[in-house]
Amino acid sequence: MNGKIGVYGAGAWGSALALTAARAGAEVVLCGRNVDEAERLNATRRSSHLQDAVFPSSVSAHADPRSLADIDLLLLAVPAQSCRSAAVMLADFVGQGTVIVSCAKGIEQATGARPSLAIASALPGRPVAVLSGPGFADDVARGLPTAVTIAAEDAGLADAISRRLAGPTFRPYAATDVAGVELGGALKNVLAIAAGIVAGRALGASAQAAVITRGFVEMRRLAAAFGAEAETLMGLSGFGDLVLTCSSTQSRNYSFGLGIGRGEPPASFGKLAEGAATVGIAVQKAADFSVEVPIMAAVAEVLAGRLSVDDAVDRLMARPLKRENII
Repeated sequence: MNGKIGVYGAGAWGSALALTAARAGAEVVLCGRNVDEAERLNATRRSSHLQDAVFPSSVSAHADPRSLADIDLLLLAVPAQSCRSAAVMLADFVGQGTVIVSCAKGIEQATGARPSLAIASALPGRPVAVLSGPGFADDVARGLPTAVTIAAEDAGLADAISRRLAGPTFRPYAATDVAGVELGGALKNVLAIAAGIVAGRALGASAQAAVITRGFVEMRRLAAAFGAEAETLMGLSGFGDLVLTCSSTQSRNYSFGLGIGRGEPPASFGKLAEGAATVGIAVQKAADFSVEVPIMAAVAEVLAGRLSVDDAVDRLMARPLKRENII
């Protein structure tokens, strides 16, 4: 595995990953759906999604999936709810030996499937890995120090992908707990919305700390029910990503929650918050597994318009007292 690296999805995250792969020494094919955007990048070496980034000549931009025919490693950088449809579309263009890396953070609403499983079903026979962890697209594009997790069931494959993408400021850690890495990335988005709501409602730093800490317990329990290893959630793709997205307005999910807490209509926020698409199916799966997730459930009720923020707070504070259990 030493040929070209492809990135499908030319938004901010996909573009940042293309830069990362180029800095690691690879020739990169960045493929999206917007012809004008591809032509702009090729002509100016700049992307409308990353205003300050300058792309090297080793990155070529395309809007035709046939450009991915001769790559051996493909980073699929589309939203979680689009992973399956993107993989179906790419089936005729991506070779059987191509390794697919899911870079999405969510759970498929329609099926409850993790993105890697949705991709694998649409691209049978191709090895599928995942990339997740605490990293904002702008930081990665600027070459600021970032560490992530790359997981594959085959440890050797995870190591090989990590070596392909590692660079002076981008440090991947290899893992084999694919479920844990994916669920950490998916569920922290829901909790980032909760943290944003707390901040937007000006409920204080104490409430913020409580939501993050108790939310992390929910995240670990639900991930374990999916088959994840508890230790994985303590790492970059779980706790690390949670800390990042619950503390910065660079996080779309945190900003989304911030607006909710301030009483702003969700339609005014503009940017995709994958936690909003994940929370409903996450709460449904928790019920299926008989796992209590009161904070996630409250977020789901608030986003569905069935509960006000103030009533959600009252409901959480009125829960029966219990001994603390972080397992």
